[in-house]
This record gives sequence, C-alpha cells and structure tokens, in this order.
Amino acid sequence: MPQVTIRTLTPSETKAALPALAEILSDCVEGGASVGFMSPHTPDDAIPYWEGVIRAVAEENTVLIVAETDGDILGTVQLGIGTMPNQPHRADLKKLLVHRKARGLGLSRLLMDAAESAAAKHRRHILVLDTATGSPAESIYEKFGWQRVGVIPQYALMPDGSYCGSTFFYKSLAAD
Repeated sequence: MPQVTIRTLTPSETKAALPALAEILSDCVEGGASVGFMSPHTPDDAIPYWEGVIRAVAEENTVLIVAETDGDILGTVQLGIGTMPNQPHRADLKKLLVHRKARGLGLSRLLMDAAESAAAKHRRHILVLDTATGSPAESIYEKFGWQRVGVIPQYALMPDGSYCGSTFFYKSLAAD
C-alpha cells in the first residue's frame, strides 16, 4: 500500500500542480464521469477550468484538497465556501476526482474526511453535493453517510452526450 498524503493547496501550489490536476480531470472525463465536461477531453482542455479554481482558492471561495501517493497527485476534492450571505453555515462539495490508476486505495474516503474537517474549520455544518444518478460515486456518498435528497432526471449530459439524471445529497456535521 503506497504512502498517502492529504493536504490543502495554496493558490501557488495549485498553479504548480496544474499538470497533475489537468491529468486527473481528463482521466475522469475519459473514464465516463459526468463532471461537467464532454469527451474527448485532454489535459490541455482542463487547464482553463483549473485556472478558475486557482482564482477561487486565492479569493478564499474554494478549499482545494489533494491526495498524493509517492509525491504524485492522484485525487482531489473541492469545498465551495464562497456562499451567499444567508448561507454562512453551508458549503458545496465539488469535483471528487480520483485518477483511475489510483482507485481502490481509499483516496475518496480520505479526501471526503479532509473536506468535512475543512468544512468544520470554516464553521460550515451543512454540506451539499450532486452526482450522476447511477454512477459509482452515488453509492460511495451513501456509504460515507450522506443523505439522498432526490433526483432530477436529464439534469446533465454524460461525456458521450447521453442524458443523465443528477442525485442530490446533503450531510449535516452539526451535533444532534
């Protein structure tokens, strides 16, 4: 089992990690993940997206967390904390991405745990996300204790252009 490091990136670290982040996003899209992009999707196609993430991290609207094994970034998740004034307690979980070559190592769990810790640090206790209905991620979120809210059919497109529904989840971090 390789050594895994989970850490939050600064804007300059995010910029330095652009090639790895672009490779992960491209790999996930080419693997069929409905994460907002269409196939074919090359690492070069992913650069503008990640440049936007750099800006969001610099503006403190996004927390970018990565998973590294042997110094290589192989997974990432984002916590959107730039919410409206009436939502200071909420955050959006975005783009849980794990490169196909690193699946099965538990990176999703480690990234999600880190995102929840970051949410608590930022005093966010309601987390929300959406994922493609029927995708492997859908069962992962349920396993991690997220509550299914509902499904919107034909919400987005899969990378191949076919329609997919989107399942919405939330998780409360507040003590009962």
